[in-house]
Amino acid sequence: MSNDPLLQPYQLKHLTLRNRIIVTSHEPAYPEDGMPKERYRAYTLERARGGVALTMTAGSAAVSRDSPPVFNNLLAYKDEIVPWIREMTDAVHEEGAAIMIQLTHLGRRTRWDKGDWLPVVSPSHHREPAHRAFPKKLEDWDIERIIKDFADAAERMKAGGMDGVELEAYGHLIDQFASPLTNELDGPYGGPLENRMRFCLDVFKAMRKRVGDDFILGVRYTADERLPGGTDKADGIAISRMLKESGLIDYLNVIRGHIDTDPGLTDVIPIQGMASAPHLDFAGEIRAATSFPTFHAAKIQDVATARHAIAAGKVDMIGMTRAHMTDPHIVRKIIEKREEDIRPCVGANYCLDRIYQGGMAFCIHNAATGREQTMPHIIERAEICKKVVVVGAGPAGLEAARVAAERGHDVIVFEAANDPGGQIRLTAQSERRREMISIIDWRMSQCEKLGVAFHFNTWAEAETVTAENPDVVIIATGGLPHTDVLSKGNELVVSSWDIISGDVKPGSNVLIFDDAGDHAGLQAAEFLAKAGAKVEIMTPDRSFAPEVMAMNLVPYMRSLQTLDVTFTVTFRLESAERNGNQIVANVGSDYGGVSKQRVVDQIVVNQGTIPLDELYFELKPLSSNLGETSYDQLLDGKPQSVIRNPEGRFQLFRIGDAVAARNTHAAIYDGLRIAKDI
Repeated sequence: MSNDPLLQPYQLKHLTLRNRIIVTSHEPAYPEDGMPKERYRAYTLERARGGVALTMTAGSAAVSRDSPPVFNNLLAYKDEIVPWIREMTDAVHEEGAAIMIQLTHLGRRTRWDKGDWLPVVSPSHHREPAHRAFPKKLEDWDIERIIKDFADAAERMKAGGMDGVELEAYGHLIDQFASPLTNELDGPYGGPLENRMRFCLDVFKAMRKRVGDDFILGVRYTADERLPGGTDKADGIAISRMLKESGLIDYLNVIRGHIDTDPGLTDVIPIQGMASAPHLDFAGEIRAATSFPTFHAAKIQDVATARHAIAAGKVDMIGMTRAHMTDPHIVRKIIEKREEDIRPCVGANYCLDRIYQGGMAFCIHNAATGREQTMPHIIERAEICKKVVVVGAGPAGLEAARVAAERGHDVIVFEAANDPGGQIRLTAQSERRREMISIIDWRMSQCEKLGVAFHFNTWAEAETVTAENPDVVIIATGGLPHTDVLSKGNELVVSSWDIISGDVKPGSNVLIFDDAGDHAGLQAAEFLAKAGAKVEIMTPDRSFAPEVMAMNLVPYMRSLQTLDVTFTVTFRLESAERNGNQIVANVGSDYGGVSKQRVVDQIVVNQGTIPLDELYFELKPLSSNLGETSYDQLLDGKPQSVIRNPEGRFQLFRIGDAVAARNTHAAIYDGLRIAKDI
């Protein structure tokens, strides 16, 4: 038996967990009609197959109709969920993993114009900044029915075969009762801490009465809000002991912080550039103070940190949730002593940021996550070996090369630069986004193991490619910055890439015109401001940097606001002209009737990229498919069979930004789904 701390079994009441790694509850936003149907089940099952001890689903399944999900959560208040839950739990159990579900009432953390348009409820009228709904202050009958709703939902989950239920307290209704900042009730549920905790304990009593003693109950709660006047550490220890001494629950899942604002949420669930495992020691303090089973998860993105958490006795079970979105087979690779093959979580938070914008959770560099029905995590070998030439070693090209090599093909990659990475190598120059380079490093390592041949500092031309006698050619040459966007004065502007790379010296008074809304604009702004420039970011949109999304925006704002960067929305840079050593920027608005000027010494344009596609069009007439991709075959997971030129010597495809400016995930998805069927 292994002596690895992570691989030791753990006894939680009657439940034997096969190791110490869990996937904590999170909502990937895959439900259909509020039910965990095929996509949801396939996603959950993949993590069980990968060896995790316990997977928790739902990330806040709603127990009441006046808790309408804002992130496409499961609807635990519906009886029809039971058979769907049963299908999922049976499948997970067959793989040897345990499965639990998280239940919640969102309280004020939702909106009244979702679901059935019922009033949002909370123990006070205070609005949550993140969701902006002014709540109704709870009445006694609200409290009674919600407690019953929790018990009903728990009973449904037991009927569906779950091993247990975890209550989501932090930031949600239970925490709104517990916190003095959000509880203004009188009587038995308001006032001193014991009263504020009564609702939580009453919910557990009602659930325990329904589900009996042979069912795991736990709670994910904040033991320190880190807000003036809120629940502090001393309160958190008292709450933790109260929960243990109630005899109603079986474990604590510890959180530190608050999630009512984007910055608060980001501190609870840190992203790239922020400290790893920032709350692990705090969770260890709670475990030491209570001597009670303790779980924890918050940016535990690597095996070494997880192993330390268990070996040092910080916690009993450690959550690697986003890490398992990146690689669902972490435990299997640990067991097989293949830790170097684990696809690393880079903390890009594309998964969560998409959820908070109403989309499905997708990993920035594992395009199979959430697409388990159509995209493989483990690549099968092809029956016939082919010669595959890939041009470009950015994320799209490297993914295509990796997958084609996994298929058993003979793969060669040409790259014009000294090093692989493309735009990722550029973006990783920012200290905050340095973790992004692991997307490239992992693929390079995998490609080298698989025997992919790389030729760097090679500007591939048509003759270079055809000399290899390829069966398949994949063009992944990316794009170049698009700055030719003004009616006059395009020669006076530089690109965001010029600034980030250091190819252009920063000005002292700079206007950034950002019509792409992605990381490059903000990275350039931070670089310039830190160099001492006065910086204004201008966008024609209603909000700036929409592609960066909420949680990724937080570290930028903490930096840029401190550096006194100005943000201007709803204005468009139209033209520029030289005036001595200065540049006059002529500004208008899509809304009309406005004409302004800015006098600056540098204009930076961030407008995405234009495909670098000359080689593709040179090779197109030589190819058998004339560059065509059958979308039907692509989406059905079938090999490409288009023949438009019977004399053609090879199939030709292009992917990533060589097609059109998109993002890293799109580039990697392109590479995976074209190469997996070669």
